Amino acid sequence: MLKPLVLTLSTLACLTPWSNAQALPLDKIILPAGFSIDIYADNVENARQMALGDKGTVFVGSRRAGNVYALIDTNNDMKADKQLTIASGLNMPSGITFHQGSLYVAEVDKIWRYKDIEAKLPEIGQAELVYNKLPNKSHHGWKFIAFGPDGKLYIPVGAPCNVCEEPLPFASILKLDVDTKETTIVAKGVRNSVGFDFHPKTGELWFTDNGRDMMGDDLPDDELNHVTQVGQHFGFPYIHNADIADPEFSNPEIAKLNTPPVLNLGAHVAALGMEFYQGQQFPEQYRNSILIAQHGSWNRSSKVGYRVMQVELEGNNVKSYQPFATGWLQGEQSWGRPVDIMTMPDGSVLVSDDAGNAIYRISYITDDAKK
Repeated sequence: MLKPLVLTLSTLACLTPWSNAQALPLDKIILPAGFSIDIYADNVENARQMALGDKGTVFVGSRRAGNVYALIDTNNDMKADKQLTIASGLNMPSGITFHQGSLYVAEVDKIWRYKDIEAKLPEIGQAELVYNKLPNKSHHGWKFIAFGPDGKLYIPVGAPCNVCEEPLPFASILKLDVDTKETTIVAKGVRNSVGFDFHPKTGELWFTDNGRDMMGDDLPDDELNHVTQVGQHFGFPYIHNADIADPEFSNPEIAKLNTPPVLNLGAHVAALGMEFYQGQQFPEQYRNSILIAQHGSWNRSSKVGYRVMQVELEGNNVKSYQPFATGWLQGEQSWGRPVDIMTMPDGSVLVSDDAGNAIYRISYITDDAKK
């Protein structure tokens, strides 16, 4: 039976975009010269993955809140002034994506579709069940989803543990044909990917993966990985990073299959959403580089992460890895946790924050604008 929607016209409420801004110390955020950060929307409870509709609607998933939102900028001032709760009471609907006029929402074990959603707003049609054969374990069960250049829906299935041996599709990234319901395992040995994107020139899948816990403050690193063939293995649970053997699990034959990461991102930084920047607003050195949201550590003796990092590439090789936006962590106190990155049509970038309940907009003041 299809899950009912919790929606009335009263849920379409005008936001006061700066109503909570005093509680969000944006003056603490450090950006490269020429960049600025503003509030795009606040009071977006537990904001996680974002998706952009054809008509400019910013859709936002959540994890703990169980909600899916639509944010609307009615006067084109780069701040959302209307917020609609599309659905509530869902099971960790962190992952969302927009494709061919429809919004797709991932619960732990189901994929739903809202057809022609922007054409119907503020009314919402009944959700269609697309797929219901994903595992229903909640540990690392929340999703990040996106359609690839091949038109298939890519879905990570995290390991239901810190570290363990479980059969596929656990610890993998699969792709789903939403018409035939056929699935293909794209990558194996992936502990918990909550962010990926496709290279703008090659179309190949790149993804972040969170390293296991309880091996100390500095081991193992989170990873940035690159899939070059379907079914590739990325080591978990036997090998972490390029060559760190797991202290609890061993399988020499599978360990030989380990694909080393393109880049070690740091231990416990909780690398989540990532995106190849393809906008035209930022300076040239940002084009086709990767921006990664690091949610921040939860079990390290001193906190790390809580920032947005930039990875500059030369071909498929890393040229540099450096901070892009920092300041959500002040000493050992954090006031925000970046989750996802999304480029807007004007080339600015949105960053979601599930602790600050906000969406930020980072923009660059171009030379023409300065003049």
